[in-house]
Amino acid sequence: MKTAVISVYNKEGIVDFAKQLSKLGYRILSTGGTSSLLKKNNIDVTEISEFTGQEEILDGRVKSLHPKIFGGILADKSNKDHLQQIKKHSMESISLVCVNLYPFLETMLEKSSLKEILENIDIGGPSLIRAAAKNYSSVAVVTDHSDYNKVIDAIKSNKLDIKLKEYLASKAFSHTAKYDVIINRFFFERFEKNTFPDVYNFTFEKVQDLRYGENPHQKAALYKPYLINETGITNSKQIHGKQLSYNNILDGDEALSIIKDFEKPTAAVIKHTNPSGVASAENIHEAFQKAHAADPKSAFGGIVALNKTCDKKTAELLKPLFLEIVICPKFEKDALEILQNKKNLRLMETGKINVNYSQPEMRRVSSGLLVQTRQFPSISEKDLKIVTKRKPTKEEINDLLFAWKINKHVKSNSVVFAKEEVTVGIGAGQMSRVDAISLISIKPESNTKDSVMSSDAFFPFRDGVDQAVKIGVTAIIQPGGSIRDQEVIDAANEHGIAMVFSGIRLFKH
Repeated sequence: MKTAVISVYNKEGIVDFAKQLSKLGYRILSTGGTSSLLKKNNIDVTEISEFTGQEEILDGRVKSLHPKIFGGILADKSNKDHLQQIKKHSMESISLVCVNLYPFLETMLEKSSLKEILENIDIGGPSLIRAAAKNYSSVAVVTDHSDYNKVIDAIKSNKLDIKLKEYLASKAFSHTAKYDVIINRFFFERFEKNTFPDVYNFTFEKVQDLRYGENPHQKAALYKPYLINETGITNSKQIHGKQLSYNNILDGDEALSIIKDFEKPTAAVIKHTNPSGVASAENIHEAFQKAHAADPKSAFGGIVALNKTCDKKTAELLKPLFLEIVICPKFEKDALEILQNKKNLRLMETGKINVNYSQPEMRRVSSGLLVQTRQFPSISEKDLKIVTKRKPTKEEINDLLFAWKINKHVKSNSVVFAKEEVTVGIGAGQMSRVDAISLISIKPESNTKDSVMSSDAFFPFRDGVDQAVKIGVTAIIQPGGSIRDQEVIDAANEHGIAMVFSGIRLFKH
């Protein structure tokens, strides 16, 4: 007779699984609640405490940690010496272990007391899983209820082979690794409070495979962290359109990061991770109309994000355009009816927009991982240092702060021109700041007369200011900090424009 150990917190499907094992001639050893449930369903079960001769102690903290259990699991059936030792110590060889773990994450998320959370750190469960997975050639270890039927079918057809056991062992170690990382993150965030620990552990689970990566020859998949406390692509609901692509996800994430910065109705149009147009207005359809008009040519095939509900008027503006995604908190029924006629347009609902910058930004490099905090300081008029003879007007201050917010999301070197809370020119990703400014002037839709400009970093020379004035800038916001700041300030004074220093650099690579 073969022996199976079953001890599960999540009991979905376990009764039927245990019944099938029992019919197939397995002796079942079990503990606590699992044992009670199986007995209630008329399944023959031996309590582990009865099997080991050691009663459960310490309020159930110690029940399965016993040599008769672990010896039976860890014995290599191809090793004669192991088999002799098993016999010598009156142990039984265990050929199947079915275990899942206490709900540590769920208890933590319920904001339970520290005592409750600590009690939900499983000790015996991970030990059983690890022992069985280590000895996978002799033991099948089952941690996922979705595998129950697969295992039963394999036993019935005598195909519980090494390939299936390898698959189960791999899943088992993933199960315990994820569990340990979540506990580690809890202890780290509660007790250590260090932004950058010596060892950085994170765990992610797959959301979906993608058709391909950045280019068709690259394979890709989307993963999400075990805990999402911020609005994003991975926890948004797709309600229409074809599957998201790798590039869609990158662009959608950038679009959301912009509109999260605004309370006022705001629309952002994104192309290749840079905004082509952003606008705030009294209502969302006006905001979108202005954002799109800022650079309609670049908006072709772009991503649109709205920070308010998409209404019928906005949908009517969106309908004739070729777009990849529209993402917003909610679509009104009339708006959905209009937009769902576009077969391939992806429609994504975020629900209420939640902003949380506590989790860091992580970027993989070929030889390691870069980690940095994500929070930028907030600035208001009182934080600005006026460095020119002319002070900016109230309207210019408002537009300077608007342009500064957008500038955070544009690849460096970058400049953002704005007027009346609408971007009228965006220069992104140039090796020279002067080139970033000059590129704006060649676009016919860039109406930069009497606009303001934000620069992501200081001006190393006055030529950037001279070029900006040529195309209509009346006020500039920049971090300051160059050894030639005075030369740049003098240029602004010569032209009679206003300049303010924010003290905050906005590089984005």
